[in-house]
Amino acid sequence: MSIASKVTLGVACCVSTAIVSYVHVKQNVDREKLHEGVIMDVERQQRRKAENLYVLQQQSDLTKQLRQQQQQQQQQQQHEQQQQDGSQDNS
Repeated sequence: MSIASKVTLGVACCVSTAIVSYVHVKQNVDREKLHEGVIMDVERQQRRKAENLYVLQQQSDLTKQLRQQQQQQQQQQQHEQQQQDGSQDNS
């Protein structure tokens, strides 16, 4: 075997090994990035869920407050109506 063919074979083997190594490392890096992306998505979903629960609780509290105010207004109107009816009956 001539020196040129030995050099060519050696270079081809080195290049092939380098390509295979690069692809292997690239796959591992890509796999890690995908895994980190999944973790970030899960964290984002948990944050959104917590925010939505907070907003839902606020809405529930505001609804209760509004209903209480409406009941108080109705009671006040009924009380005023009863007073008016009572004063008209006495006249």
